[in-house]
Amino acid sequence: MWDILEYAAWTLSALFGVLMLADLVRIDTTYDNELLISSREGEIEATAERHEI
Repeated sequence: MWDILEYAAWTLSALFGVLMLADLVRIDTTYDNELLISSREGEIEATAERHEI
């Protein structure tokens, strides 16, 4: 039983790692690096709202 739970935990860990990498690629291709490292709060949301108009 514990072996099955251990394998399930490793599988979930690998799945979350893949999802994090996919999100990293999506964010990196969607937003400019200067925007991502800016310290102004809400700048990303404001940029997204400007694109929807």
